[in-house]
Amino acid sequence: MIWCVDDDSTIREIEVYTLMQTGFEARGFADGISMLEALKTEQPDLIVLDIMLPGKDGIEILKEIRNNPKTREIPVIMATAKGTEMDKILGLDIGADDYLVKPFGVMEMVSRIKAVLRRYQPVYKEEILNVGTIMLNDKEHVVTVDNERIDLTFKEYELLKFFMSNTNIVFSREKLLSQVWGLDYLGESRTVDMHIKTLRQKLGVERSRIETIIGVGYRMEGKNDKENI
Repeated sequence: MIWCVDDDSTIREIEVYTLMQTGFEARGFADGISMLEALKTEQPDLIVLDIMLPGKDGIEILKEIRNNPKTREIPVIMATAKGTEMDKILGLDIGADDYLVKPFGVMEMVSRIKAVLRRYQPVYKEEILNVGTIMLNDKEHVVTVDNERIDLTFKEYELLKFFMSNTNIVFSREKLLSQVWGLDYLGESRTVDMHIKTLRQKLGVERSRIETIIGVGYRMEGKNDKENI
């Protein structure tokens, strides 16, 4: 089931119709508030969420989805007429899985939905990852360093989990964007550097484990231990 949230009834109806014609179940919402209310009793496989909405905008709605343990794993594709670099960075940092800039073709939307559904696999769900004194409990969504809990943004958490699951491997900025942000990023890659910087600060005594490989990218040094919960 795919939910489409857009206050433009024509766009919303076209999205729902196209999805149903391509084999999906689909449902439309004119605003984010009614969609959040529906989330209390059912959950879709993915949400296509417009940013410019009446009442609460798409960014506010996305924050609520990601801050709720019951809904934070639902894939979300943001749709907006803005398409500016800062809009993308903000949406992706909060936890959007992909980004559509209006006007977009409905078949492009379908292709992106299929791509997100394919890759949105909680590979290390219900595992504890340990690197040095860093412990990541993915079941409880908790990270500690030297037994002290640290607070991470959604994408900082995903970035750390990816590094801890793939220690001693060098990743380019483009690869990190593709794997963590979940899209083929065509703009500047400075968002990776920004998240690496803040993540290192929060890791404190373990900050040096995330190494900069000049001219290539980044890697996390250390042995990766997994323990199923």
